Amino acid sequence: MNRVIAVILGGGQGARLKPLTTERAKPAVPFAGKYRLVDIPISNCLHGGIVRINVLTQYQSASLHRHVSNTYRFDHFSRGYVNVLAAELTDHSDSGEADSASDWYQGTADAVRKMLHRFEANDDDDILILSGDQVYAMDLRELVTGHRQAGADVTIAATRVDRDSATRFGVMRVDGDCWITEFAEKPQDAEVLDRFVVPDAHGPLTHLASMGIYVFKATVLAELLAADSRDDFGKHILPSCIGTRRLRCHPFSGYWEDVGTIESYHRVNLDLTDPVPAFNLFDERRPFYSRARFLPPAKIGAAHIDRAMLSDGSIVGDGAIVRQSVVGIRSIIAPGAHLERVVMNGAGTYDIQDQVRAGHVPLGVGHDSELRNVIIDRDARVGANVRLINEGGLSEYEDGVITVRDGIIVVKRLATVPDGYTF
Repeated sequence: MNRVIAVILGGGQGARLKPLTTERAKPAVPFAGKYRLVDIPISNCLHGGIVRINVLTQYQSASLHRHVSNTYRFDHFSRGYVNVLAAELTDHSDSGEADSASDWYQGTADAVRKMLHRFEANDDDDILILSGDQVYAMDLRELVTGHRQAGADVTIAATRVDRDSATRFGVMRVDGDCWITEFAEKPQDAEVLDRFVVPDAHGPLTHLASMGIYVFKATVLAELLAADSRDDFGKHILPSCIGTRRLRCHPFSGYWEDVGTIESYHRVNLDLTDPVPAFNLFDERRPFYSRARFLPPAKIGAAHIDRAMLSDGSIVGDGAIVRQSVVGIRSIIAPGAHLERVVMNGAGTYDIQDQVRAGHVPLGVGHDSELRNVIIDRDARVGANVRLINEGGLSEYEDGVITVRDGIIVVKRLATVPDGYTF
């Protein structure tokens, strides 16, 4: 795998994930209490022996830079690295003046095109392109090996989805040897959807959808991006390859979720509390890596815990109830608090007691508060006797204290919900 260069796309502004992406890039969004989303593709790469990794981002990249630099360090005798490459201001004009608008990444293909010179790829290299906001465990060594053995120019990882979901992805038709014969990006027309139903479909999973995971021969990728100035792989570059390049499909049947909305983020986190979760964080052969923090174990008082994940350094007080929830690092849940279907992203520090005595709402969740279907972002403070249950069943709402997206209450990063607040 020493001839593979991985490129992880950090995505755009992440509007559908706001307010979690208001002050951070999508790959830097916390996940499962102790990870960041970017840890998933990076860990998949490292398990596949792929150690040259670039993360492309342009929005709110400071926390992503900090996390990557504090987490992924290779020794001096290794060729390995994980670089975060932000969009660069360059000189495009004859006058020597920079064009800042055109320097922003306009799409997936445009991002790779603008950073291609930074990868320092050789002609015999392969470029592996991944997304920074997906949750999955894939053997990337198998993906690349299949690509090379088949002599493909491009290989697209694909999974089966239902008809409704097919309208959100690129879908494909393949022959008996997994060569792609037709590709359509986000088809909406019923006739087109009918044409793309897989021949052996049984049950609801009727379409073969692109996972946004691609392997390109380095030379082919450079040629495609030079010949076609359009911005997106799925919408522009890949459809133009049909009939002119050797496009192969790599079927994948494991767990895979695109975490692009508040609803999917909340659901994917809570799915981890299932008795046997579909996404396995407990496989010793393929651990997911993240920053080593050297925190103490979770401390639990006389509390009731039902189907929950508790991260290092968390403290649950006497009489608290935690049901089907993910509790992040350094989370404080005060006595008598009741959390149900809550994703709590934890804190970067513990409170200084002098500040708490001065009247500040403490970090974490205060005593006797009730929270249901809530995301509490990092370093947020929820006071005592707070009730966040969305009694009105609102789908969208914002009042300066909390935000509701997809029917889920979100307490923003660093926000304070005052004592006695009810929603």
